[in-house]
Amino acid sequence: MRCSKCGTENPEEAKFCSKCGADMGGAATPGGGAAKPEAESSTGMSANVAGLLCYVVGWITGIVFVLLEKKSTFVKFHAWQSIMTFGVLMVAQIVFSGIIVAIGIRTLSPGLVIFAGVISWIIWVVTVILWIVLMIMAGTGRMWKVPGAGNWAEKQANR
Repeated sequence: MRCSKCGTENPEEAKFCSKCGADMGGAATPGGGAAKPEAESSTGMSANVAGLLCYVVGWITGIVFVLLEKKSTFVKFHAWQSIMTFGVLMVAQIVFSGIIVAIGIRTLSPGLVIFAGVISWIIWVVTVILWIVLMIMAGTGRMWKVPGAGNWAEKQANR
């Protein structure tokens, strides 16, 4: 199915465009315009607000919304993407800032400590940037996919 907004080819079952996040075919409203298929989540919040909240405390709020959300695939997508993205980044941060630095200190290898510190700092910067971007995207109703995590999250949300 081709997106009418940006022209990107999407799977037939896609509810939102994988590139621009546009609605791929919701129910028509009485006024004639197309509505998002899930204007509200099962939490009582709008899907945009619930999607944004999936990222507020990283993977923790992702887990909360995976457990709470029953009907909105938009919210479930953002919850799963939050879990995967920030879970992986947290593990990487622990490995580089804790384990590898400890190994470097124990073996008296300042090069390893500096390398791990630089990588740890880069991971932190990427985490902060992704955190801000993903909250903005979800809050504005877009389903921007993080490479690697986004496709997986979409599959989980559509289960």
